[in-house]
Amino acid sequence: MKVAIGQDSHRFDFENKEKKLILGGIVFENEPPCKANSDGDVVLHAITRAVSGIICKNILGKVSDEMCKNGIKNSEEYLKESLKYLKEKIVHLSISIECKKPKIEPKMEAMAKNIARILNISEQSVGITATTGEDLTEFGKGNGVSVFACITVE
Repeated sequence: MKVAIGQDSHRFDFENKEKKLILGGIVFENEPPCKANSDGDVVLHAITRAVSGIICKNILGKVSDEMCKNGIKNSEEYLKESLKYLKEKIVHLSISIECKKPKIEPKMEAMAKNIARILNISEQSVGITATTGEDLTEFGKGNGVSVFACITVE
């Protein structure tokens, strides 16, 4: 068994009216997008970092930057790139999201289903929790989203 933690956070881009907020591959309508060169999906970024901890290869960095330069801005593709190196079987994924907005609860099931599809695991193996952070951080104050992902493999 191996366990790894991945983390990512992004500020909201309140000025960008073209881009959508995407978390876990799911679009959150009428919300400011994350400021990023890619689609800014902090959930998939945190999962990619967790997988990177298992495979001991940093995907979000030179690899994703090169993909982005080549027009690949969908964070699902970065996660899929990390999965190419994963030899172990994913047993469980736990995701903790901190943000004042958007409300995560209404889309948790859709996010878990999409993430399970990408990882080729059961939806029951994807746990998602969310907190507002009680206004203690920039994320709790509504300025962005922070995500921790903990992956267990065997």
